[in-house]
Amino acid sequence: MKIAVLDIPKENPGELDWSALGKLGEVAMYSRTFPNQTVERIGDAELVLINKTPLTREVFAACPQIRYVGVIATGFNMVDLAAAAERGITVTNVPSYGSEAIGQHAIALLLELTNRVGYFDREVRKLRRGDDSDWCFWDHSLLELAGLTMGIVGYGRIGQVTGRIAQALGMRVLACDTNRIPELENDRCRYADFEEVLRESDVIALHCPLFPETEGMINHATIARMKDGVILINNSRGKLVVNRDLAEALKSGKVAAAGLDVLEQEPPEADDPLLSAPNCVITPHISWAFRACRERLKNTATETLRQFLAGNPVNVVSHP
Repeated sequence: MKIAVLDIPKENPGELDWSALGKLGEVAMYSRTFPNQTVERIGDAELVLINKTPLTREVFAACPQIRYVGVIATGFNMVDLAAAAERGITVTNVPSYGSEAIGQHAIALLLELTNRVGYFDREVRKLRRGDDSDWCFWDHSLLELAGLTMGIVGYGRIGQVTGRIAQALGMRVLACDTNRIPELENDRCRYADFEEVLRESDVIALHCPLFPETEGMINHATIARMKDGVILINNSRGKLVVNRDLAEALKSGKVAAAGLDVLEQEPPEADDPLLSAPNCVITPHISWAFRACRERLKNTATETLRQFLAGNPVNVVSHP
């Protein structure tokens, strides 16, 4: 049985051991695969694992022997699910491998914007002094979160982690999701529709998937319906936000600050307007990159394939 692993989540050399896959079949593993290499590298493999490599209708047509695709990630928008189903291909993913860490990173972005720890650390190391004090200075407003409202768009596993931490910080949470779980509501958390989230939130955190209906959901029109001085956090998918529109809102002050782990294009081009926008913190899509998360990715992807081969498919996102 041949297994083609077209790209694995980035790791430090030798940090994670993927050898357990070799017990399931003959493995060809690549750190990265470009679109013009995909068909050749799949070859006659029946089992294909990917992280970010697109698997299109054309790829499936050129490799008709494929019967399993395992996405080594939670998002599976890089796979043409309709084409896979038509050809009898089972597609799986790795759910919940990084919910705690991704929620933690969302709050880290928020705290950097409200407390500016990194900025003040750099200023202290410059031996900066205040004009009238030998022990304290500040030139940015610091924002207390207790009593503010966080709107969370997408209240699945990750959104719930962010919401739980926000509540622990004394914030109120407006949860926006099509799937409502009544027991998650309490005196600091309740469900709300998207328009109420836009209208009432001091902070908006995006934790929803990228689908055609959510692409560009944060744009000039929706920003206009937000509170003046809102803070935006996005460590879900970059294309949920129209970069140009957010940059303009940051420059005007309509949006007070933004914390982003994802962008429309990654890595960004030098002319990306968010790179020069004020009060914008950007990290390089690392919310998922905690060692514990990557270990779970590896282990779950391997076990999911083993279960499929045993006739007991799990973590299925598309059945034939």
